[in-house]
Amino acid sequence: MDPMATLDVIRAPLTETLPRLSAALAETVPHHALADLSPNCAYAPFKVYGEGAGEPGQAITTSEVAALRPHVPEGGSWQGRAQLAGADVPVLALASTITEPPALLVLVRTEDTPLPEDRVAPAQALWDVLTAHREGLRTEALPEILAVSRAAASARATAISELVDAHGAVLSALLGVLRDRDLDDSGARARGIDLTLAALVELRSRAQLDQTLVEKRAGDAFERLAESLRRMLRSRGIRLDLGRPGAEEGADRLLPGDVVNTASAAVRASVHASLEDQGSGPDGRAVSRIHVSWKVGAAELRATVRDDGPGTLSRSSLDARRVVDRLTPLGGRFEVDAVPDWGTTVTIEIPLTPPDTPRHDPLTQLGTRELEVLSRLARGRRNRDIAQELHISESTVKFHIAKIFDKLGVNSRGEAAALAHEWGAA
Repeated sequence: MDPMATLDVIRAPLTETLPRLSAALAETVPHHALADLSPNCAYAPFKVYGEGAGEPGQAITTSEVAALRPHVPEGGSWQGRAQLAGADVPVLALASTITEPPALLVLVRTEDTPLPEDRVAPAQALWDVLTAHREGLRTEALPEILAVSRAAASARATAISELVDAHGAVLSALLGVLRDRDLDDSGARARGIDLTLAALVELRSRAQLDQTLVEKRAGDAFERLAESLRRMLRSRGIRLDLGRPGAEEGADRLLPGDVVNTASAAVRASVHASLEDQGSGPDGRAVSRIHVSWKVGAAELRATVRDDGPGTLSRSSLDARRVVDRLTPLGGRFEVDAVPDWGTTVTIEIPLTPPDTPRHDPLTQLGTRELEVLSRLARGRRNRDIAQELHISESTVKFHIAKIFDKLGVNSRGEAAALAHEWGAA
């Protein structure tokens, strides 16, 4: 696989990743369409691209792709025929074990002849690289994509809920009619009942699958965070104490993926700051123990990081690590309580649901490309530099900036940059 093609894929904006991935794989694995089922992408865990991938009545569905998972070995590939978009087609499925469950890429091939390993291996390698890149974005909870992720997840959940309610009501009403014994033709009625029950089961399973992709169990998420902290502290000789969420602390609660990712990133940043920005006190006292705990309340996740160091940690240390930038798009906040010679406690609180009036965050009005332009504008980039970084023309950059000004109600680059910094897009 051409290294430049790989770089082009991982540098692509979220909305262009699949088209560029398809182009990079076109010669190695000729295909009509591809479907991406990735649990580490809260923005859009299921995406399709290509011929026949998304037309009404012919769309590849989440459940069709998920049904292929048992066929694909961990970290490997599977070739065969599958039912996708209502048709029996030849496919190549690739699984990347960088995520749990594995991220799945399914390519609808143009040919039925099995591909040799020397053509499958580069495709597998590219999929692993892209999955690892996305995992890094998820783990770091980058501010510039958090607002878009929260808005997209909220809109998707609302749409799915409304569709399930509407379709479920229709199917339930139909089921009631079919069960009416006063109707004639019992054979047709029995067949209709079977089909309606199957449709209800399928509808509910699709909603449950989407929930599984975008939500994480609090206890499991905390354990993953704890393991990353153990690796961080093991070589330093720092003792790690864990306040695991139990049943009363919401261990079994399902939390939005962006909340989990942001809380984990903020905790890791706090631990880094505690170790690197305090040094030791007048008596030589340094950090020897760190306690990390999570508690899930009715409306928010509260994470606490407490150390036994000199108690000199300042809020500016966390600001430098973009903690406030990460928390702001989700309506989160944090406090630093440093007591000289006793230690420091950092408390992080993140709402579990979007605010009732999400329009208070002006950046939710912006599209993905507009956010990318705004983040660079806020860092002082010139139009020419922005155009080069995003691989677009300078006139397109000017067009996006004009749209940004209009949507944000500002008249200058300085005002736009101020909003970007305030809401975590810079």
